[in-house]
Amino acid sequence: MTPLAPASSPVDKPSPSDAGLAHHPGFQRLFRPGELTVGLILPLETHPRRPAPTMAGHLQMARRAEQLGFGALWMRDVPFYDPAYGDVGQVYEPMVYMAYLAAATTSIVLGTAGIVLPTREPLILAKQATSLDQLSGGRLVLGLSSGDRTSDYPMFGIDFASRGERYREAHGVLRSVTEERFPVYASEHFGRAGGSLELVPRPAFGRIPSIAVGRSQQSLAWLASHLDGHLAFVPTPEDLAPLARLWRTEVALAAGEAAFKPLGIGGFFDLSDDPDEPFQRIHGGFRAGRNGLRDYLLLAREAGVSHMALNPKVSRQPYAEIMDQLSESVLPVFPALA
Repeated sequence: MTPLAPASSPVDKPSPSDAGLAHHPGFQRLFRPGELTVGLILPLETHPRRPAPTMAGHLQMARRAEQLGFGALWMRDVPFYDPAYGDVGQVYEPMVYMAYLAAATTSIVLGTAGIVLPTREPLILAKQATSLDQLSGGRLVLGLSSGDRTSDYPMFGIDFASRGERYREAHGVLRSVTEERFPVYASEHFGRAGGSLELVPRPAFGRIPSIAVGRSQQSLAWLASHLDGHLAFVPTPEDLAPLARLWRTEVALAAGEAAFKPLGIGGFFDLSDDPDEPFQRIHGGFRAGRNGLRDYLLLAREAGVSHMALNPKVSRQPYAEIMDQLSESVLPVFPALA
């Protein structure tokens, strides 16, 4: 077989600006300049001292989150239980679980936070993503990470040190097959396409938004050039403005001053019994009262943050009570977008 030209490599294709996502329902429900929305990282169950949730009543809780007006449900990609980490996420495989939730909900965004891209076969992931985007009516936002669990990689026969390179390559293949008709490309790890095959189904609204979860072993400049947005670890109040300013600068350099590529933040959230307790750093996230959270989100919105993904699994209250408190004090100020 004659090798395809290096110029056909899928790695170096920059992402277009948000103009390509102007009609994507999921993207538009979460992200708009000057606005901030709130989503929940699954499971919708508090279990601060246990590695795994029971997943009891999880479908009813997802419907409740939609009814209350949360913008998104985010699913993590944790294939194995590693006692050294002590956390298995929402137990179920995220792409399968999203399909189940898509059939039980109508408007809430379904996102991944994030798929560990270097361990995924991008052609299969592309087929799953376009199918989910079609079946959900364009509610999929694909968050992509490089993963930080060193114990997972040997199970897949992949060198942990290669995850940054594999992330770039897999992302390029994913974009090529979902956005191009009969694509032509060559990749080192994920095959080649000669222009005779086309992925079906196609994305429901032209293309599927993909955001970087964490830095994914990439430079911020590369993320700003190739992804549609960035979900960062929740910063302190003092670091909100510098983080947002840095991201805006990189987006402007990559895509122009008028480009909008949203910045989101996320992490564990412990809801304090004191409603006025301000932001306090905890391992993996922060603690605050409902009013303290609202004050923090006001600062985040002013800085230019577009979305907050909360994971209250470490909280002590029942999850339903947490959602009710947030729906009363936070969501009226930061509603999901029409």
